[in-house]
Amino acid sequence: MIDPRGFYVVAQTPFADDGTLDETSIDSLCDFYIRGGVNGFTVLGVSGEAFRLTVSESLAVAKRYVARREGRPVIVGTSNASIAHLVEMSQRVMDLGAEGVMIAPAAGLKTEADLKNYFDQVMGGLGDIPVVLQDFPSSTGVNMSVASMVQLVADHPTICAIKHEDAPSLPKLSRLIDAMTRTVPILTGSNAQYLPEELRRGATGPMAGFSFPEVLARIEELHRKGDEDGVDEIFATFLPLIRHEAQGVWGLAVRKEIMRRRGAMASAFMRAPAPRLDARDMEEIDRLLTMLARRTDMVSTDLVGLGHA
Repeated sequence: MIDPRGFYVVAQTPFADDGTLDETSIDSLCDFYIRGGVNGFTVLGVSGEAFRLTVSESLAVAKRYVARREGRPVIVGTSNASIAHLVEMSQRVMDLGAEGVMIAPAAGLKTEADLKNYFDQVMGGLGDIPVVLQDFPSSTGVNMSVASMVQLVADHPTICAIKHEDAPSLPKLSRLIDAMTRTVPILTGSNAQYLPEELRRGATGPMAGFSFPEVLARIEELHRKGDEDGVDEIFATFLPLIRHEAQGVWGLAVRKEIMRRRGAMASAFMRAPAPRLDARDMEEIDRLLTMLARRTDMVSTDLVGLGHA
């Protein structure tokens, strides 16, 4: 059973300009994330555009990340409306070498009884596969109460962690930690917009994506060392860009463009339906990167202005 702590990056899925899966860029993304100091990978998440992939592509992505991870754990998102599909995909990615799967409740669950019945069936099908329970109601439309989540963790020993990204984040996080009868790590998402406060309230790390993963790794490291002033300083510096990338699918397009500029992948392409950044969007990215380049040596001025078509 894994014990996920630290920074688990929500990894991107790269496509070529023609929309085909770019497996070579998965290698460069892995290298980029590892240089950034990640402790583990979460692949095929919402920000990983899993819903735009075929089954064979999903397995290819998982396999490539597992092959390139350099000893770091890989958690694979396998949520699906079909429990049979979810269980089969989970078994297949575990066979490929993943350490666990991440599962959110299926859309349409309305009551506590619905939620319990659903996860009883899911966990029964998964057997001993480690599970990260994802609480992301803005994506799933399912609101899981603190009481329900505590009961799920108590009932199912294979739940090894929670990914918490409900809003407002902080009160629910504290209630979860206080109510748990079995302690599990709680990692937080929401594009790391509330990361310093979440860490101070007891979160065990971020499970998020960002075009500067080294920033999230550094924030988590400084918090562990007790340097909260350092946490605040670096977070305040990068917050404008964190916020800019936290605008749903459009923000993901921004993130992929910046990561393309940083050499993490060859193309920023997103499969339809998806936004296409225009000249004004590119100018805003330039301005943010220019501001960051003035304030920190973590941003190269070479990034500014690249990518204009």
